[in-house]
Amino acid sequence: MTPPPDQTTPPPQGTMTSSPRAGDRDRNGSRVRRFSPAERWIHRTTALLLGVCVFSAGCLYLPELAELVGRRALVVTVHEWSGILTPLPALLGLASRAFRADLTRLNRFGPHDRRWLSAALRRDHRRQERPAGKFNAGQKLYAGYIAGAVMVMAGTGLLMWFTDLAPLVWRTSATFVHDWLALAIGIVLLGHIGKAYADPEARRGMRTGKVERAWAAREHPLWHTDEDAADGGHRDAGHDTGDHEHRIR
Repeated sequence: MTPPPDQTTPPPQGTMTSSPRAGDRDRNGSRVRRFSPAERWIHRTTALLLGVCVFSAGCLYLPELAELVGRRALVVTVHEWSGILTPLPALLGLASRAFRADLTRLNRFGPHDRRWLSAALRRDHRRQERPAGKFNAGQKLYAGYIAGAVMVMAGTGLLMWFTDLAPLVWRTSATFVHDWLALAIGIVLLGHIGKAYADPEARRGMRTGKVERAWAAREHPLWHTDEDAADGGHRDAGHDTGDHEHRIR
């Protein structure tokens, strides 16, 4: 059901509109569902494991933290196991249909994402220049980067952990990649946390699973176009910003 006119901002002229699905609305219609309980569990457990992994790495490499914590052997064990277990929540989450649908959205990069990135590079903050589906282009790049980085860290970590798996030159190369990629991951994580703290509604969406309709319409106006494509599996990503755009209202 479409809200009364005084509760919504009219979409641009010539744009088709579609209301969120009934299952995504709360009783008063002011909030829409963004994440399922399974997705929130995956995010929290992954964040916890990755946080432990990064902190324990800091304790191994920074003398100040090493002196503060001590017990290096225990820290090494915690670091190894937290690193190996980090991909596990996402792997278990594949049993969730909602999580698989969001992975499909994250893996789709269409014309509107290139437009978003172009605006970001120009530091153009105008809303009309940054169209986004359920996830904007920056979130898609971040998700892809973290997924790939975690797998590389796990692989290089195994070579360092089990020294009989590969010759010395491989282990030396693995150590080099592991150390520098760890630094890059730490920097990217700080940026991710900073973005999250700058957007309270986005944090609420991850905490409760629901966001304000007005926020969704403003930040992710093409959200339900992405949902149709992900759920139906028959719409090409290149059509997301054509004459068939749908907007939350």
